[in-house]
Amino acid sequence: MKTKAELKSNPNAKMAEHMKMWKLGATLVLILGLAQPALIAADAVIDWNDIASQAIQTAVFGGRPVPVCALDLAMIQAAVYDAVQAIDGRFKPYHVKIPGASGSTAAAAAKAAHDVLVNRLPDQAPSFDTAYVNYLASHGLAPSDPGVGVGQQAAAGIIALRVNDGTFPPNPEPFIGGTDPGEWRPTPGISEMLVPWLGNVTPFTLKSSRQFGAAPPPPLTSSEYARAYKEVKELGSLSNSLRTLEQTDLANFYDENFLLLWNLALRTIADMYVNNIGDTARLFVLANLATADAFITCWNDKKRYFFWRPITAIQEGNNDGNPRTIGDPTWEPWGFTPPYPDYTSGANNITGAMTGALALFFGTDHKTFSLTSTNPLAIENPRTYRRFSDAAQDVVDVRIYQGIHFRFADAAGRRQGRHVAKWAFKHFLRPVNDNGDDKDDDDDQDDED
Repeated sequence: MKTKAELKSNPNAKMAEHMKMWKLGATLVLILGLAQPALIAADAVIDWNDIASQAIQTAVFGGRPVPVCALDLAMIQAAVYDAVQAIDGRFKPYHVKIPGASGSTAAAAAKAAHDVLVNRLPDQAPSFDTAYVNYLASHGLAPSDPGVGVGQQAAAGIIALRVNDGTFPPNPEPFIGGTDPGEWRPTPGISEMLVPWLGNVTPFTLKSSRQFGAAPPPPLTSSEYARAYKEVKELGSLSNSLRTLEQTDLANFYDENFLLLWNLALRTIADMYVNNIGDTARLFVLANLATADAFITCWNDKKRYFFWRPITAIQEGNNDGNPRTIGDPTWEPWGFTPPYPDYTSGANNITGAMTGALALFFGTDHKTFSLTSTNPLAIENPRTYRRFSDAAQDVVDVRIYQGIHFRFADAAGRRQGRHVAKWAFKHFLRPVNDNGDDKDDDDDQDDED
């Protein structure tokens, strides 16, 4: 393993080492998981989210961008939800109505997840086919169960809904930002912004990708910017940092794929607190629809504002027009800087959406749960929380300790994720006898920045 000092002078090696450690941690988790008795899942929703998460992990290792995987999971959970609810009948469908649906909800969920997975990740189709056949057999379900047809219809409807949604547009124009003070530009080892088209993808629940767009970041000459600059410079540096050992351990813990981290948390939380497949399907789709729309919102802002990352800002600090920002051309962040602009924070969008959806689903922010990191360098692992908002606050702080975000980008990202989650909860997937709140209002959820 390379030392931090060795990685500091070689950005490409730094990126490779980052991915190697992430993969090592993921592999260890998979091996340990296989060596232990299987988690007793509440229902097929949890089982197939686990199958989908492992497939997405494989896809990410193969180069599929994590933000696109959020769209994948949203489609999978939407199809599973519509299939289950067509039979369960307690909540309104997301999109697909299947009158007279009957059969096993487990068979419906399995078929819906399988078909969307094959559509989104066709390279892994043989493994999905095997998993599906084995799942039916191990759960005593016949391929002729009426629920299979329900799942097939739900998946087909969701797949058709998302055709031409803007994902992977032909010949996308690369985005490389600018070179003026405050403007994002590719950092060493990066050539252009990752999936710059994502902010134009059709949202799943929102009216537009700018419905909860953030206000502009603070001006470079402001005192707010100077405070945030000083904080990340001192706490997020690769060397000579003021980070405590506890803060560094938190940085290691969350040096992680947030999409998979939070879906694992969903599975754990649902297994602990939810005992009905209809409720589980609703929880998973609320969280993943909100996450996908939070990503879309975030990427729209990233490209719209294209605000520079700390690595560029601090190295160019003497040229930003603010006498309170002392530049350091040699400054390097503790963590790997992702290939897209700073504002707003994607990790905090995900976390805000997930924790917001969980709090709304359970009707309380107070719930004991654990998060487990795949990073083998994390000492306190798993981490137990008693409030969803406490985990969200940790993610705001941790991106500063990692040196890859300013605090205002983290706070804005968390706020956006919460807004999106509340919008989805208020306007979608309501009980069948609930007319809902159809006002075109903004999210009024309180935020703690």
